[in-house]
Amino acid sequence: MTKTVRTILLLSLVILFLIVAPLTILYSLGWRFDWETKKIIQPGVFYFKTWPKNARIYLNTEFKKKTDFFFGSALIENLPPKQYAVEIRKQGFHSWRKTLEIKKRQVTETKNITLIPENPNFTIISQGIENFYFSPDNKKIISKERINTNPENPENPSWALKLFDLEKNVKSHLIEEKDISSKQVQLIDLKFSPDSKKILLEVGIEEKPIYFLLEIDRTPAVLTPLDFLDRDIREIYFIPRDSQKLLILFSFDEDKGKVRKLSEVDLMNKKISSPYLENIITCSVLKDNIYCLDNLGFVFRTDFSFSSEEKLNTTPLSLRVETEYKISGINSHIFLKEGNVLYFFNKDKKIFKKLFEPVKNLRFSPNSKKIVYFNNYEIWILFLEQTYDQPQKGAGEQVFLTRFSEKIDEVFWYTNHYLVFNVGDKIKIAEIDDRDKINIVNFVEFPSSKEDKTSKIFWNQDNKKLYILSEKILYTSKKLVP
Repeated sequence: MTKTVRTILLLSLVILFLIVAPLTILYSLGWRFDWETKKIIQPGVFYFKTWPKNARIYLNTEFKKKTDFFFGSALIENLPPKQYAVEIRKQGFHSWRKTLEIKKRQVTETKNITLIPENPNFTIISQGIENFYFSPDNKKIISKERINTNPENPENPSWALKLFDLEKNVKSHLIEEKDISSKQVQLIDLKFSPDSKKILLEVGIEEKPIYFLLEIDRTPAVLTPLDFLDRDIREIYFIPRDSQKLLILFSFDEDKGKVRKLSEVDLMNKKISSPYLENIITCSVLKDNIYCLDNLGFVFRTDFSFSSEEKLNTTPLSLRVETEYKISGINSHIFLKEGNVLYFFNKDKKIFKKLFEPVKNLRFSPNSKKIVYFNNYEIWILFLEQTYDQPQKGAGEQVFLTRFSEKIDEVFWYTNHYLVFNVGDKIKIAEIDDRDKINIVNFVEFPSSKEDKTSKIFWNQDNKKLYILSEKILYTSKKLVP
């Protein structure tokens, strides 16, 4: 090899190195050449995680890949920064669609996609159902059913309570209307004990409210009249660790007007204790604590020993006369419903801050990190804690989800990231990811009753089944999510 050839070879290698080295460095830093735009770009990445697994992912109508069999996830790399029309498909399920943006050198995540079945199957549990109630452990259903005990008067049927044991798949008889009284009996309210073994019944006989305790864990069920509770009862609460005792908020007539006092009731000995608390508007039992609102507008916390009280708000609420108040909460998050106005307790400022009006109800997510609250036409989400999954939300951030022209009846958490609710005859499932449009699926349709103008639904978070009462027929779905 001559000196000239060696020189040319050396120069070629140097030139090649000067070209390749920067390109290698740029590649390692994430730069790519976009053949479509003929420019060097810094691409981004999509990360998806779906249920069910093996779902097909399309970007701008072009198939890219499937989510994997083991984790239901997929990573799509080297994407030019821009907006992408994303579609995720699976046979037998509604498609998920959203426009998402890829930013340079960033990962755009959608980790909580749940595809909704297209043709869900429902089976009939029972017919002639007027109403149904789920136990706190979600393992039992109490149904109120019509029965005709007088063939000569079929237009005036009586009612009975039946028990469905979901674990054993067994239906059994509890009581009939005649077991309570020979007169006409109206079932006003039904409340489960925390251990799901007893039921407190409030019934009306000749417009007078009367209370009974029904022990459903015994065979046959034992019905005990609580006829010693002959005072004006405003509210009744079970004590979580002692189902043989109740807390009752009584109303008394005194010189200064109506006064409410909280007392303990021993069901075994049929004794009412001296009042523990006085001048109380409402109370709520949350785990091992009792939260009460007094007539001065302060909410305080105590335990079942009533040995000490901790005042929560330093600024009293302006109470409204003849307005219903209700306290609810989870962990350290406390809410107060004043008629149709919802307040949220600000722990830092120690005040109750108005959150929403008008409100119909609220429900806590399964992971206790957010709530859904709604009225007849709108659904909103409040994030109780900082979320780091995309889209990120701060603690206390509110998100408007959707609005309908028809009335919303009930809303449940389908998963931590989806809701199930009924609007008229339609039952819908919606995500809470507010990037681009909200994916809302018309899941199933059941005819509503003439009286209520809607079907009644209940989502069982334990067995992941949807229960629907429509035209006095109680249906259940198969298991819908893992």
